[in-house]
Amino acid sequence: MKITSSREVYKCKLFRVTEDEASDPRNGFEVKRSVVRHAGSAVMMAVDEKRRILLVRQYRLPADQYLWELPAGRLDPGEKPLQAARRELAEETGYKARTWTKLSSFWVSPGYVAERMTIFQATELTAGEATPMDDERIETRWFTRKEVKEMIASGKIEDAKTIIGFYLMK
Repeated sequence: MKITSSREVYKCKLFRVTEDEASDPRNGFEVKRSVVRHAGSAVMMAVDEKRRILLVRQYRLPADQYLWELPAGRLDPGEKPLQAARRELAEETGYKARTWTKLSSFWVSPGYVAERMTIFQATELTAGEATPMDDERIETRWFTRKEVKEMIASGKIEDAKTIIGFYLMK
């Protein structure tokens, strides 16, 4: 497939939307889509010496509810996923980690969203003071692996990145 045209129809500080067309030069197959273009995200699974997992709880407007989830954040321009993970973990939770292990990288919803998330496990933690953004109200709490597993099974955790990160945890 080859993109034959792309036109930006919307732009904000978090993402932009394009109207794209692509065709396969071998057989003429064509596809048209509106695509949400996102810089990508870093996801942090902070694990302490007791093997507990740090989750954050915040209101998510698209879900219209408070969600327990792994901390995550958007990549700033020119930033690599690990750089963003380090910055976001400190901003959202106050924690810094000595050891970082990449668990996975995946497309969030490749049918219409061009966002790639990368999940890192963060260990050997040092506590500090969180500095969330003005539009963030974040509650943090440590959970045992058993608690997280039960929350996933019972539907109390519905966030995909959190479920993926938990089942890939080292």
